[in-house]
Amino acid sequence: MNGRLTARGIVRRYGGIEAVAGVDLTARAGRITALIGPNGAGKSTLFDCLAGTARPDAGRVLLNGRDVTRLPAHRRVRLGLARTFQQIAVFPTLSVGDNVRVGAEHRQGRTDPRAVAAQTARALDLLGLRDVAAEPAGSQPTGTLRLVELARALAADPCVLLLDEPAAGLDAAQTSRLVAVLRGLAERGLALLLVEHDAGLVAELADTVYAMAQGRLVAAGPTAAVLTDPRVAGAWGART
Repeated sequence: MNGRLTARGIVRRYGGIEAVAGVDLTARAGRITALIGPNGAGKSTLFDCLAGTARPDAGRVLLNGRDVTRLPAHRRVRLGLARTFQQIAVFPTLSVGDNVRVGAEHRQGRTDPRAVAAQTARALDLLGLRDVAAEPAGSQPTGTLRLVELARALAADPCVLLLDEPAAGLDAAQTSRLVAVLRGLAERGLALLLVEHDAGLVAELADTVYAMAQGRLVAAGPTAAVLTDPRVAGAWGART
């Protein structure tokens, strides 16, 4: 499961505007890395470049040492990269269990129905979704759908996991489960990179933090040092 994701000099332009301007970033195996910054800082654009839903205008993306800069998102999934989205993306007419099964079926070489079923069941259990597995996803509250999306990503058995605001919409109990799950995944060697606006959650979870503003990195390093950096406090609305 050990994974590593590296961004080197990523640039992404929209017209004449650089949404991401030469960003370097590394998410390491067994570590939880956070990407923070104000709205419009370029975090989601950078995530899209890392995941393969956008192609950078310059720079490279490396997954476990392999250059995947020009590979589409579905190829990166097969190589061990999974992500969740800021805007929840589930299939509302499918059951919760079938939504998670989609992730299991995307794993490269997984054609054995028993293997798919086993991986689906493990992901449902990990996120506490077994009791609602047969219910339509569209009938579930936002917090549950966040967990469904995460379970689907984990069912693909990734080595690198990108999480875009994973705690949004979760209640206290769900957030506690999320924290425990993410820590457990890191302990098993997964590389996790998350975008999160909750400074308290970042302080609780992250080992390393990268802070962006106006498309550029303004600070990077151990969590406590970055969250107390005056440049970060100024750019992030002094939420330290």
